[in-house]
Amino acid sequence: MLADFGPTYAANGFIGFVFAATAPVAIILAVGTSGGLSESELASWIFGVFFINGLISILFCWLYRQPLAFFWTIPGTVLVGPALAHLNFAEVIGTFYATGLLMLVLGATGWVRRAMQSVPMPIVMGMVAGVFLRFGLDLVRSLHADIGIAGPMAITFLLLTALPALGRHLPPLIGALLVGAIAAVMLGRVDATALGAFQLARPVVHAPVWSWAAMFELVVPLAITVLVVQNGQGFAVVKAAGHEPPIDAVTVACGVGSMLGALVGSVSTCLTGPTNAIITASGERSRHYTAGIFTGVLAVAFGLIAPTLTRLMLNAPKAFIMVLAGLAMLRILQAAFMASFKDRFTLGALVSFLVTVADQGLLNIGAAFWGLVAGFAVSGCLERRDFARSPL
Repeated sequence: MLADFGPTYAANGFIGFVFAATAPVAIILAVGTSGGLSESELASWIFGVFFINGLISILFCWLYRQPLAFFWTIPGTVLVGPALAHLNFAEVIGTFYATGLLMLVLGATGWVRRAMQSVPMPIVMGMVAGVFLRFGLDLVRSLHADIGIAGPMAITFLLLTALPALGRHLPPLIGALLVGAIAAVMLGRVDATALGAFQLARPVVHAPVWSWAAMFELVVPLAITVLVVQNGQGFAVVKAAGHEPPIDAVTVACGVGSMLGALVGSVSTCLTGPTNAIITASGERSRHYTAGIFTGVLAVAFGLIAPTLTRLMLNAPKAFIMVLAGLAMLRILQAAFMASFKDRFTLGALVSFLVTVADQGLLNIGAAFWGLVAGFAVSGCLERRDFARSPL
């Protein structure tokens, strides 16, 4: 392993870790704070998604000699936000356990391939687009409300995206984060005295509450976002780099990781697409796994100092978090719309999107679940030809 490691793989592993430790963390903070979670609960959540998934990444990269970096489901994180408006956190954590158990069974029985193929992707992505839309809207609102912070971040992101030669050396999201941090300091918007002393992780162990309403609302959408949206992307990225990921074993790992993470209030584990794309961007195929191991090591270290970093982020201006999360969602939101309305099941996808955006729950079950139900029902009645053309 040491012989396979080198500067290229260290750089790729570091950049892949930094991607996970910036904007995706901002999404957790945005969702958690809007849902009323405390600083200690947020720090515990961040500890779980980095420490536990970092260990799984190290183990799988070493066992399979492949770039198999695990983190957490971003769509699943966003799904939790509206649920926290009418469910308590313990009920949501109960759904994390149930989702993990479902994935564990699907992976252990080998049914995961059939489960992934049985869901019309456009309808799922219509729901995902509806859930993600508010992050794009928050980005625009932040530009209006706090141009001093939001403006330089957005301009930096656009410049680094428009100039690939610069973007290769400084990824756009990281550039936006650095410029936003500098702007916040220059404008006197950071209270250094509020940061406190350095602190190691103190995970908060949560007892789950089992609620049928919560299960109906979150388990199926969470499982779909992990298995179809996130893992599907992760498998595609790893295969494109010339590897053959163990689909069943990865699914089992996602199930186990989800249940372990639920202990400390963390959302479900997944095989990440963006980070694996970064760690396989260059170098020899047979040595990519070392970049994944390095990413895992950095994730474990990050998780151990989660309270300090959480406090640092929470004391940043609100616009800083909103813009960082919104910029991270731009490409994902674009991909969701393209997948929803490109070819088949377009009417079902539209209905799924509209019902989710309307955010009107029923029977104490959130809109994301009903968006999927409405989309499937409409397509089943009015888009039968698409089902006939689908390789289900």
